[in-house]
Amino acid sequence: MPANTSLDPDIAARLKRDEHGLVCAVVQQHDTGEVLMVGWMDDEALHRTLTTGRATYWSRSRGEYWRKGDTSGHTQHVRSVALDCDGDALLVRVHQVGAACHTGTRTCFEAGGDLGAVVGEQP
Repeated sequence: MPANTSLDPDIAARLKRDEHGLVCAVVQQHDTGEVLMVGWMDDEALHRTLTTGRATYWSRSRGEYWRKGDTSGHTQHVRSVALDCDGDALLVRVHQVGAACHTGTRTCFEAGGDLGAVVGEQP
């Protein structure tokens, strides 16, 4: 991954990256709250996301940047990006066009199915 980036230094200073220089990005449909997918961003991917209006990620498997929808047509148009209290996760709220998952499903959490967790009782 390139070390050079145009990310605002104040934002960069707030990020807590993993050992590969990445921050987890949870992606959510802006109007319904539906969780669509999880991706990874380095400083440059975050900079591109913040400045272009399209979600850009770092592909750990391919070792390159990818802008959601460039090959599939299933684009993500950014509505907001927030950093969590620890600085180690981003919430990217988007308008999703088409499927968010590479398998063709709306979200990446459909194929895995429910794991059958016991429902906790509310006190």
